[in-house]
Amino acid sequence: MKNPKSRHEKRWGERGDLTGEHGIGDAGQLFFAIIFFGVWIADSFFLNYTTQLNHFISGWIRNTLGIAILIISGYCALAGMMIVFGEVRENPSVIRKGVFSVVRHPIYVSEVLLYLGMFILSMSLASLAVMLAATVFLYFLCRHEEKLLLKRFGKDYENYMQEVGMWFPWVKKDRG
Repeated sequence: MKNPKSRHEKRWGERGDLTGEHGIGDAGQLFFAIIFFGVWIADSFFLNYTTQLNHFISGWIRNTLGIAILIISGYCALAGMMIVFGEVRENPSVIRKGVFSVVRHPIYVSEVLLYLGMFILSMSLASLAVMLAATVFLYFLCRHEEKLLLKRFGKDYENYMQEVGMWFPWVKKDRG
């Protein structure tokens, strides 16, 4: 009798080169995205309950910085997704190229940067609160995936963790 396919296999096919993710990862990310953008739109364009910082920071500075962060976010997401999902690796190994040579979780970093860029554009403190909760959630997803990667790749992934920061390039040895 054939084993039923896992959720991961159903979605990505027979990709033995992919290690996996937390069972609620996608649903949690979607939840936080919906909440964040709902709060961001409501507060930034209609309610304006927590956007008082706009009076202290120039729109030119906010827009320039916010758009720059959004561009970096898009690059990290696209480059990371193309490396992970755009090519099948015959011999699964720790991915160390491209954006993965700078940070271990560029796709999650891109999500945090997306929220940060949107926050900076409007300075909605309500959306900042959702962003912080989403960031904590993403941190725990990273830690879960790192346990899976350590189990699969052992010392090679442990070395990678010591060489490349989890979310910040300059923080190398951030094992938890």
